[in-house]
Amino acid sequence: MQIDPLSANDFGARISGIVLSQLDQQDFKAIYGAFLKYGFIVFPDQALTEAEQITFGERFGALEFGALPLANQIKLEDGGYSEIFPVASQRMQTNLGNEAWHTDSTYWPVSSKCALLTAVKVPDEGGQTELADLRAGYSCLADDVKARIRDLSAYHSTQYSQAHDLGHYPDPRPGSLYHGEAYLRPLVKVHPETGVPNLFIGRHAFGIPGLSRDDSRALLQDLVEFVVSDPARVYQHQWRVGDTLLWDNRALLHRARPYDYAQPRVLIGTRVAGDVPSELAYYPSDPEAAAGRGGARTGTGRAQIQR
Repeated sequence: MQIDPLSANDFGARISGIVLSQLDQQDFKAIYGAFLKYGFIVFPDQALTEAEQITFGERFGALEFGALPLANQIKLEDGGYSEIFPVASQRMQTNLGNEAWHTDSTYWPVSSKCALLTAVKVPDEGGQTELADLRAGYSCLADDVKARIRDLSAYHSTQYSQAHDLGHYPDPRPGSLYHGEAYLRPLVKVHPETGVPNLFIGRHAFGIPGLSRDDSRALLQDLVEFVVSDPARVYQHQWRVGDTLLWDNRALLHRARPYDYAQPRVLIGTRVAGDVPSELAYYPSDPEAAAGRGGARTGTGRAQIQR
C-alpha cells in the first residue's frame, strides 16, 4: 500500500497498491487511519462493483444506503441504462442541488459519517467532485468570529436548500428527501473520533435561532465562502472511470460541478450512517421537532426565499 498526501496540510490522500475488494484487517486499519487524518481518500482504478462497494462501505459502519446510482440515468434490469433524465425532472433537480456546497444527510435525524462514490460513466468535460476542509476553515477563523459562532446552531432542511438554491418546491413526502422536517445542529462540531473542531455548515443550513432570517443567511453564506476562499482548503477530483472517492461527512463539504447534462454521468454511491451518540439531532417524535418543522415551513415558503 502506498499513501500519497495530496497537500502539505493533511487535506486528502491518494492510496494505491491495494485492491479494495480484497483488503485484510491490517490494510483496512491503515486506510481508516488515513481517512481520519486526511479527511478524504482517492482510490484510483478500483472499478468496484455494486456489491464490492457495499462490502467496503460496511467496514465503516451501518449503511444509510448502498450502491445507489447518483446519476442522470438509472440501471435497468438487463444491465443497461435508461434514457438521460430531463433537467426539469425532480431527480435532476435534486442532482443540480448537489452542485452547491453541502454535507450529506444533515437533513435526517442522524447525519452521515462518510460516503463513497465510484465512477461508472463520466462526461467529456466537467462533472468533477470538489471537497472543502471545514477543519482548516474553522482553524483560520478570526478569534472574534469563533467567539460569535461558538454557541450558535442552525436548522438543516432539503426543503430550504432546494427552494433557496433552485426555486424548486417539491411536495413534502414522509420517507423521501423532502420530508418536511428540519434538524438543529451546532455551527461548530467537535469530531467524535479525532477531537478536532470544525465548522458544520452548508446549503441545507438556515434559520439560526436568535438571529433574524437575513442575518442568519448572511452569516452562513459568509462562513461557507470563507472556507472555500483559500485554494489550499479545496480539492477538485477529475473523475476517471473506475475511481473511488471516500470522504468524511463530519469534517468536509463537497459539491458536484456542472457538465453537459445531455451526456451521461453515472456515479454509484454508498453512504454510511453516523453514530447516534455524536450524529443524532432528534427524531420527529421528539418535542424539539415541532420547532424544526415550523422553521422548515417558514424557511421554504416562496415569500420567505430571498436570493
